This record gives sequence, C-alpha cells and structure tokens, in this order.
Amino acid sequence: MSSSPPPGLDLERLRGHLDRERPGLVDGPLRARLIEGGRSNLTYAVTDGVAQWVVRRPPLGHVLATAHDMKREHRVISALHPTAVPVPRPVLLCDDESVLGAPFYVMEFMPGTPYRSAEQLAPLGPERTRAAVLGLVDTLVELHAVDPAAAGLGDFGRPEGFLDRQLCRWGKQLDASRNRELAGIDELHAALGRSLPVSPAATVVHGDYRLDNVLIDGDDRITAILDWEMSTLGDPLTDLGLLVMYSTKLDLPDSPVSTTAAAAGHPAPAELVARYAELSGRDVSALPWYTAFAWFKLAVILEGIHYRYTLGQTVGAGFDRIGELVPVFIEHGLTTLQEG
Repeated sequence: MSSSPPPGLDLERLRGHLDRERPGLVDGPLRARLIEGGRSNLTYAVTDGVAQWVVRRPPLGHVLATAHDMKREHRVISALHPTAVPVPRPVLLCDDESVLGAPFYVMEFMPGTPYRSAEQLAPLGPERTRAAVLGLVDTLVELHAVDPAAAGLGDFGRPEGFLDRQLCRWGKQLDASRNRELAGIDELHAALGRSLPVSPAATVVHGDYRLDNVLIDGDDRITAILDWEMSTLGDPLTDLGLLVMYSTKLDLPDSPVSTTAAAAGHPAPAELVARYAELSGRDVSALPWYTAFAWFKLAVILEGIHYRYTLGQTVGAGFDRIGELVPVFIEHGLTTLQEG
C-alpha cells in the first residue's frame, strides 16, 4: 500500500476523524490503495500496519443522490451483520462532507478473492469451483431468509409494484441511450410487461448478485457479500434470475464482458435453480421471466456503455466491442422468455 493517498481519500483527515470517533482504533500512520472493481462507488483498503479496514465513498464529483447510497449501504450491512449473512462488520458512517468531501463509511477488511473470470477460477480446479458456486446459491438463500422487519429493514424499500417499477426504470434507461436500431429490444420489453409474474413475499434483494461481488477464502467459503449499492426490499427471484444469467455460457471469445460460467466444474444454471428451490422452498416456476428480465437489464446497461463510447466518453480497452454484444443479450432474453 502507498503512503501517498489515492484520489478522494485524505488520510490525515480520515485519521483525525477515526481518532475522534473511535479512539484507540488506529495505531500508526495510515496507508491506502484503491480497490478496483465495483459498480460506481470508490473502495479503498486502508491499514495502519497492524489492522486493515475498507473505506467506501461516492465517486469523485458525486451528486447529492449518491450521498444516500452510503447511508443505505451502511444501514444494510449493519442490519445483516448479526444474521447468518456474511457481511463485513461496520465501523462507522460519516455524514460530514468536510472530512473527505463526501459521505463515507468504514468497515472491516475481509479476507478472500472476488473471482471475475473463468481464467481466475481455473487454478481452483473443477471440484473447488463447483463448491464455490454452490456456496453462492446457499448464501443467497440465507440472505432471502432474513426477516426484513426483524432485521430493522422493514422500510428499506417499496415491494408493492416492484417488478413493474423495475421494468419501467430500465425502459427509461434504454430510451436515454438510444442512438441506433436494436432489433428485438422493444419486443422483449413489451413481452416482459405483458407477462409480469406475481412476486413472492418481499425480501432483502442484493440487486447485483454474482460471483465477483462476493469474497471467497482458501477454504472456498464466502467470507463477505460486497457492493450493496443496489440493494432494496423486493422480489427475491430477481437476484436468482441475474445469477442464472451470469451462469450461462455465452461462447463469445475475447468478450469484454467476462463471466465465470465457462470454468471447469461450474454448475449449470438448472442445478443452481434446483438447489435454490430446494433450500428456500420458493416456487421458481416463473424463473424464465426473471432470467429474461436480467438479459434485458444487462442489454440496456451494455447499450448505455456503447452509447457513451460513441460520444467519446469512455476510456480503456474493450469498449469498442461492447456494442456488438447487445444483440446477443437481447436474443438470449427473447429465447428465454419464449421457452418459459
């Protein structure tokens, strides 16, 4: 770790705040590094040479709405920490923007690896890969078993009309990034709207549940679920549908969107669904809708990235190929819905 702080993290101000709010917590000068990954909020590993913590803050140049994310993330991990759901222990939440220029929170640093690709999983071998992915399902069942009211999260979201609002939200997101014809996308959106399933009882929903949003230790146990910025109260099968989508082999060589599904030993989506159904007791007969919705949602996200690329607003490798992936996701969505 570097003694020169990464952008967005003033270590002297952070140390002063921790000394005031948690006297004795820090024992020595702080060093930090930016942890890559995550959807939008910035994540830093911070150490005093003895202990280690994680700091989460909004992106640089954040807007007011993003400040709310810090409170939501801190609230949900604080509520879930006493439960069986593996989350880091929260240390503190800071609303005072004079400290780091934005609200932030601190949590314990958890050991483990976020596996982002089949190549990263390969050294584990088929048996350990299988155990890790099945553990992902088991942990999702644990999350969805939490009683929101008992955990103090009874008002964490608005479950009524959840699926309708989600479909509307991503439809608006699509309209905001339209600059080319996309065959089948409107057909998929309309078909999803015509066949909305009846949601089961609401649970805490992670919103972006996949293998690279958890940490897995050397014993193939999940030590922590990360990136709670999209969490809410809603339909638990949206988490499962997204997991099934990410567990489907795309057979796209050199794809800029990496998945772990091609790793040797990775369970097939049908096995993941069957395991979730058995352990949770939920009816999963409508899951094709949820999986088709996940394909639609990712198609919209990818189209948004492609749109920003055409405007010259993205930097880095691979963005030039994002656009050609979108029709693949649309086709998967349509096929999934028709087969369901």
